[in-house]
Amino acid sequence: MKNFTYLTLPIVLAACAASEPDGTIIYPAQTVITVNTEQPTAAAIAVRDGDIIGVGALDALQKKFTTAEIDTRYENKVLVPGLIDPHIHMTLGAMMYGLDWVPPWDMPHPNGMIEGIDNKTDLLQRIAEQASRKTDDSPLILYGYHNLVQGDIDRTDLDGISDTRPIIIWHYSGHDFYMNTPALKLFEITPDLHKLYEGVSLDASGELTGRIFEDAVAPLLPKLGPYLLNPAHISKGFNGFETLLAQGGVTTVAEMGYGIFGLGLEDTYLAKHYTEDDPYNLYLVPEHRAFDKAFGDQSAQKMIDMAAADPRVLPQVKLFTDAAFYSQTMKLAAPGYLSGQSAGTDGLWVTEPQDLPDLMARYWDAGLDIHIHSNGDAAQDSTLAAFAQQSEGKPKQRLIIEHGGLVTPAQLQKAAELEIGISAASHYVNFMGTDYRPVIAEKADYITPLASAFAAGLRVTVHSDAPLAPPMPLVAAGQHMTRATREGGVSTPSERLNAEQALRAITLDAAWSLGLEDKIGSIEVGKRADFTVLATNPMNLPGESWGAIPVTGVMLEGVPHDTPE
Repeated sequence: MKNFTYLTLPIVLAACAASEPDGTIIYPAQTVITVNTEQPTAAAIAVRDGDIIGVGALDALQKKFTTAEIDTRYENKVLVPGLIDPHIHMTLGAMMYGLDWVPPWDMPHPNGMIEGIDNKTDLLQRIAEQASRKTDDSPLILYGYHNLVQGDIDRTDLDGISDTRPIIIWHYSGHDFYMNTPALKLFEITPDLHKLYEGVSLDASGELTGRIFEDAVAPLLPKLGPYLLNPAHISKGFNGFETLLAQGGVTTVAEMGYGIFGLGLEDTYLAKHYTEDDPYNLYLVPEHRAFDKAFGDQSAQKMIDMAAADPRVLPQVKLFTDAAFYSQTMKLAAPGYLSGQSAGTDGLWVTEPQDLPDLMARYWDAGLDIHIHSNGDAAQDSTLAAFAQQSEGKPKQRLIIEHGGLVTPAQLQKAAELEIGISAASHYVNFMGTDYRPVIAEKADYITPLASAFAAGLRVTVHSDAPLAPPMPLVAAGQHMTRATREGGVSTPSERLNAEQALRAITLDAAWSLGLEDKIGSIEVGKRADFTVLATNPMNLPGESWGAIPVTGVMLEGVPHDTPE
C-alpha cells in the first residue's frame, strides 16, 4: 500500500498543479479582426500577463488552456487591434486644447463639437465676442483660423476689434500667428526683425502685417510661454487631449517632436499628466533641432542613450524638409502657389536640399530610424534624393515620410524602390481637397494618394497630427475610404482605400512606422494584448460610417478600460 501511495502521489500533485489557475483569461467576442493574413478572423483571444497567448475558436482555446477563466464582457462586441495614432503632439495639443477656438470647419473638441466659421465677417465677430467676455487685460489668444476659408486678416482687422488689448490668432496649421498692434508691441516685434527672420511679414510699405510664421515663431515662443505653457493651461488642455484619445479608442500614440518646447519642461508635464493608469501607451520621437541645440554633435548618441534607458523613447529622429501644408508654405515645384497668402511664391525650405543628405547621414549612420516632415512635391524630390545617397543601413532600419501632402506617381515609385514608408496626414483631403484646387491647380490630385501608395508596395499609415485633427483613427480611415471633402464632394476617387487597407493603415502599418510591428498592430500570439472594442464590425460598413462606430473601450496590455461617457 505504501508503494502505491508513493507512486501515485506525484501524479496526484501534478494533476492538482495542472488544475490551478495560471492567470490565463479567454475573451470570447462576436468577432475578432486580427489584421493577420494567416488568420484574418477569430472567435476568442487568450491573454496572460498582458500578452496574447492564443487566438482562435473558443472551444479550441478552452481545450488548450484548461484552467483559463472565461470573461464574457466582449461576447457581443468586435475586437480589433488597438488603434494607433503614430503622429501627435502632446504638449502642443495641450496648449491648443486649452484655448477657445475659431475653426474654419466643425471640429471635435474636449468640450464638444465646435461649429466652424466659413467667412471673414463672422470670424471677426466671433473674435470680438471673445474679447468682450474677458474681464482682465490679458491677451486674447484664439486657435483655428484658416485664411483660405475665412479670408485674409491682418493687423488692421484686429486693431479694429481692440487697439488696447493684445490679440493673437493662431493659424490652423500651428505654424503662423496673426497679431494686432498691441500684441506686436507686447512681444517686441519690429520691422527690423524681418532682416533676421523671413517669417516676420511686411507689407509693400515695409510695415508689419501682423503675421509671424515659420522661422520667426521660435524666438516668439518664449514670450508666449507664460500664456500657453503655464501649468494650469497645460493641465486643462492635457486632460482634454486624453478625453479625445479615449473617445477615439486609441491605445498607442507617438509624440512626433519630443523636445521642441524644451526637454525639461516636456518631461515635467509628462511626469505630471501621463501615468501608468492611462489607457494608452505614449512613445516619444526626438526632434533634431531641439536635440541639436541642447547636445550639438552628440545629439544622435543622446537619442540612442535615452532610448536604451527609457522604453518610451524610440531610437528614431524627426527631421524637416519643408514647411506647412495648411499655411501654404510647403515647398512646391513650378509654378508654385497660384493664389492664397503665398501667391507668387513656392514655399519654404526648413532644411536646404544641399544640407539634407549630410543631416540624414548624421542620424542614419548612427542606426536611428528617420521620420521626415516632407509635404510639397518639391520637398519629396529633395527628401528622396537625399535618402538615395544614404548607406544601406542596418536591418529593418527605415525612413518614413511624414504628412506627404503632395506625392506624384513618379515619387511613389521612387519611394517604393528605396523601401520608404508614408505616414500621411489623414485630414488634408477632407479639409482642403476643394479649397486647395485654385491654389495649386491639378496638383490637388496628388494630395495624399494612398491607394497609389499601396499599389506601389509602400507601407502606408495615417495620423491625426493632433491637435490639427482629432485623434480618431476610425474617422481618419473612413475618410480615406471615401475621399470625401467637407463640402460634400470627392477628391480623386481613384485614391480610395478598401476596408482591409484602411484598417491596416491604423493598426499594423502604423505600428511598422514606429518600429513596433513585432509588439503591436495585429492580434497574434506573442504580441501585446492591446485591443480596441467596437460595437459594430467595420468590415461590414462603408467608409462614411466608420467614424460613427461606437468605441466602447480598449484593452491595454491585458487590462480592460471602458470608454468614459
